[in-house]
This record gives sequence, C-alpha cells and structure tokens, in this order.
Amino acid sequence: MEIVDRSVKKLRGKEIPLVKMVWNHGGTEEYTWEKESEMREHHPLLFVGSGVDGIGLWNCEKKGVLRGMGHKEWLAEVQFLSIVSHPNLVKLLGYCSVDGERGIQWLLVYEFMPNRSVEDHLFSKTLPPLTWKIRLEIMLGAAQGLAYLHEGLEIQVIYRDFKSSNVLLDENFHSKLSDFGLAREGPQGDHTHVSTAVVGTQGYAAPEYIKTGHLKVQSDMWSSGVVLYEILTGRRSLERNCPPPEQKLLDWVKQYPAYSNIFTMIIDTRLRNQYSLPAAREVAKLAESCLKKNPEDRPSMNKIVEGLKHALQISEMTSSSSSAGESSRSKLGRKGK
Repeated sequence: MEIVDRSVKKLRGKEIPLVKMVWNHGGTEEYTWEKESEMREHHPLLFVGSGVDGIGLWNCEKKGVLRGMGHKEWLAEVQFLSIVSHPNLVKLLGYCSVDGERGIQWLLVYEFMPNRSVEDHLFSKTLPPLTWKIRLEIMLGAAQGLAYLHEGLEIQVIYRDFKSSNVLLDENFHSKLSDFGLAREGPQGDHTHVSTAVVGTQGYAAPEYIKTGHLKVQSDMWSSGVVLYEILTGRRSLERNCPPPEQKLLDWVKQYPAYSNIFTMIIDTRLRNQYSLPAAREVAKLAESCLKKNPEDRPSMNKIVEGLKHALQISEMTSSSSSAGESSRSKLGRKGK
C-alpha cells in the first residue's frame, strides 16, 4: 500500500516526484521511480541506481544508513530540500513511503554520489587516501554549503549535524551536504538561540548546545572545526581503539599547536608528506578559531570559506615554489656533470 503524506502534498517550492517501491519476494529488493529506472543494492549502506541521471536510494529505516531516521526527520528533509538549491547541497530526486510486509518504509532518493562520503575515504584502509588538494577543496565546498544555509536564504538554517559522514562526494570529488533531517530554523528577531532537545552525533556537537539545549548558528562552526581536524589528521573525532590520551581528537591535537615544531606529528601519515606545511598550519588555526569556548568568538561561515580559500592559495604557492626549486636543482646537477 502506497502512502502519500498530506503535509508533503502541501510543499512549496520545486516539485519532488513520488517514487514507487517494489518488493520482490525472492529476497532481492528492487525499486523503481517515475522513469522506471531499476534500482539494485550495490553497497551495504547505500542503495544506488544506474539510471540515465544516476540516482542513489537510501533506506531510512535500516540501521546505520540514516541513523534510524523516522517519519518526522524524513518529512523534514523532504520539505527542506524542496525549497533549497545550491551546488554543495545534495539534490533530492524523489521520496517514497510504503506500508508493506516489513512495516512502513520511509525512503528518500538522492542524486547518485559515486564516491561515497568523506568519512569513507578518510578512515578506510581499502580506499586510496584523499590528496591534500582534494581535502582542502572538499572542505571549501562543504563550508560554502553551510554558508548558504546560514546566510543565503530568507531564513537562517542551522544544519546541526555537520560531520564527515554527511559530506558526500560526486564523481569529481566535489562535496555536497546531505541528511537534513535535523536541520532547524535559526533564531529570529531579538532571540539569540533556539531551545531544542539535544540531538546530533557525539564528538561533533558544540559543548554549550549539549549542556543547555540552546542551539545557535555557531554550533555548526564548532562541528566544522572538528571536521577540519579530521581532514588534517585522518583520525575520527572519537577513536576508541587508541590509547586513552589519544581517543578524543580535540584533546589530542591540543598537544601539538599549529605554531609549534611538533605540529607535523598530527598530520595524516597517509599523505606521505605530500602537503603544504604553511597551509596545514593555516587550516589548524582556522579549526582552533571554530572551537573557541565562547560561541560569539567563532568566525562566521563566510569567514571560514575565505580562510579555506587562503589556505588553498598558500598550498598552490608552496607547490609552485617547490617545483621551481626542484627544477633549479635538476639544472645545476646537469651542469655539474
């Protein structure tokens, strides 16, 4: 039995097509949408399709996929993605809710993001490591997406769940934010915060939000600082397999300040020294500014965007200087012969 939520019917903005879901009793799950593209399971955490446009299907009720997203979060995401549009936000192509043998299944159909998530690449031992330049470009794209949510709409939107697993990558490793089920409208008028139940992911949520339930746009800046350090170190925000002093990423990196001689000790070894140290220091300083104890001292998302652009420029200049130096040394070596 197919269900169409009344509140979805009343959506304003662009029209999102209703997707039809088909269950095969032979054990294989197949899905079709309005173009009748066949959907098959290719990844344990993600249903992906190979239709003309290329689309991905996430099963919101299966554990570990959208973290147990229920009807409320599913509806919020459909409503939200129907009125926003930005190159760094994942596109919602359709939605589906079906009451079948397994109970009600709430489904979303996103554009196909073949390179999975930043989390998959940063922490996987099987996938090749992300290069230094791609890491910076990924963070720049994600920051631009957040800046759009904060300042590019008629209302301010607080993402509330920025983390490496929610940053998806297309075929060219361009980053797009996904999973907007926890997004909330920011404070209006003279209000400084939104009072709400504390939700999100351990290790990424801002401490003042966890303590008080007062949600501010600066909560997203804190999460950005955490992910910036993940990009630098190749470590999760919480690493339970590490020795106790190293389990909490933010506690561990404090021992290696950006301006110190031992700073390089925290840089991801999978980069094999193929990175710009001056740019890495800038990224670490930017991360620290995002992690200020006082939320009001944290930079705006647009400032973070500018900081990442500056780090990319430094990285490119450093790379050019290194190439020029190697070329000069090569010429001198040939002359000596």
